[in-house]
Amino acid sequence: MMRRLLALAPLALLMGQTPADPHRPAPVMDSVAPPIPAAVKRGSILIFSKTNSWRHIEHLPHSNAVIAGLARACATSFSTENAAVFNPRDLPRFSVIILNSSTGDLFTPAQRQAFADWVKAGGGVVALHAAGDNSSEGWPLYQREMIGAKFIGHPGGEDHIQPAAIRIERPDHPVMAGVTLPWNPRDEWYSFASPARAAGTTVLATLDETSYRPSDKLAMGADHPIVWTRMLGRGRIVYSALGHTPEAYDDANYRRLIGNAIRWSAPATRMRCPA
Repeated sequence: MMRRLLALAPLALLMGQTPADPHRPAPVMDSVAPPIPAAVKRGSILIFSKTNSWRHIEHLPHSNAVIAGLARACATSFSTENAAVFNPRDLPRFSVIILNSSTGDLFTPAQRQAFADWVKAGGGVVALHAAGDNSSEGWPLYQREMIGAKFIGHPGGEDHIQPAAIRIERPDHPVMAGVTLPWNPRDEWYSFASPARAAGTTVLATLDETSYRPSDKLAMGADHPIVWTRMLGRGRIVYSALGHTPEAYDDANYRRLIGNAIRWSAPATRMRCPA
């Protein structure tokens, strides 16, 4: 794919056009829901990676495939980037929605309402990496109540991707079951404006800032949450800031965490996801 883009670039310049940046797709608002196979019944899992802001082209093809495999081990899954699936008719088919680096203003007002109502009624959300990058701040309920923390940036330049030590704060929590230490993955480390410890938040893992270089403006000190849970009504939400690189989704600890998060966020369905 990259070779094809490079090959097209000179032609576009000759024609007086600027090549499109695949990291910045043109925003699209969906109005017609995608067809959903009949096999996708109540208790299924929706994998959603639509991007109306920065698109993580490096990891999305691989991470979507890995997540689909993890999801299928728990229940029937359906993948789409069509936000019109967020409607009162289709959402009841799903017990869990996995937001895989979904970014930007994605939903119409009606779709936002359908999503919020579904979560409050007991739907589970597993939000990964850029799903918490602040590009959805135009919808305060999502940013403040579902994610619960304000993203302020990540290291750039030579320090963009670094190994860092993860500390498990709640080893007793089901989402962290089987996650082993030491865990020092290489990733793009998000920082937040304040520790994500507001009411309704349970921090599961933090970063050891002495193990990497966050820069002065991004340093959070001894309390740097990186994985946490929240509640919205009866809905359970897991947010993990990990997952910028394709390799992150080959990490046994991270796969285990995602599988655990799927199962924990939908307790009513009693999903049994293999470790």
